[in-house]
Amino acid sequence: MTGHPATGHSVEAEQDHLVSVIVRDEPKVLTRITALFGRRAYNIKSLSVGSTENVGLSRMTFVVTGNRGIVEQAMRQLDKLIDVVHVIDHGLEKFVDRELLLVKVHISNETRVEVRHIAEDFRARIVDVGRHALTFEVTGDEGKLTAFIEQMRPFGILETMRTGRVALTRGSNADIPSHVYHGGESTALTPTSTSVAPREQEAQTVENLF
Repeated sequence: MTGHPATGHSVEAEQDHLVSVIVRDEPKVLTRITALFGRRAYNIKSLSVGSTENVGLSRMTFVVTGNRGIVEQAMRQLDKLIDVVHVIDHGLEKFVDRELLLVKVHISNETRVEVRHIAEDFRARIVDVGRHALTFEVTGDEGKLTAFIEQMRPFGILETMRTGRVALTRGSNADIPSHVYHGGESTALTPTSTSVAPREQEAQTVENLF
């Protein structure tokens, strides 16, 4: 917490928050959700989208920058959208997250061996080999990928592409005593959704956000 320069009141520092949203596979769903963030000036640091274990549902994972109150407000607004089935705040339980990085690094006869050795330390996989460049695939948490980029920077990075973080709550959360959770037991072993039916009746009672 930091003090406000004018009032002396404490101001909650901004930080990254990891949020997953289960949505129905319908046209323009992504557009509607990102528009919600944009209209309220929420900063999306990364966004990943992929299919789920249920046909007809996709999972979007956002990294949103802001204070806790702003993020909670964003999640409440998301939950009102008709195509949103479930909103998951990964900050409430332990989670496992991963990210994929592709990075093309310039090499020479003098640096080729050193670059390969560094890549081995990070368990990076070579996916393309050229006379003057190597392309690596690296998976891991955000810190690992950032560290790999910094290690390769002195050799000359030609291109990078990061997928953005994806996450799941840890199943081991279910082993934690229920009294630890203010809202009851962990939902670690509860399916995120078993239905893709639109929430038509609920949607009729929600104001139009767009």
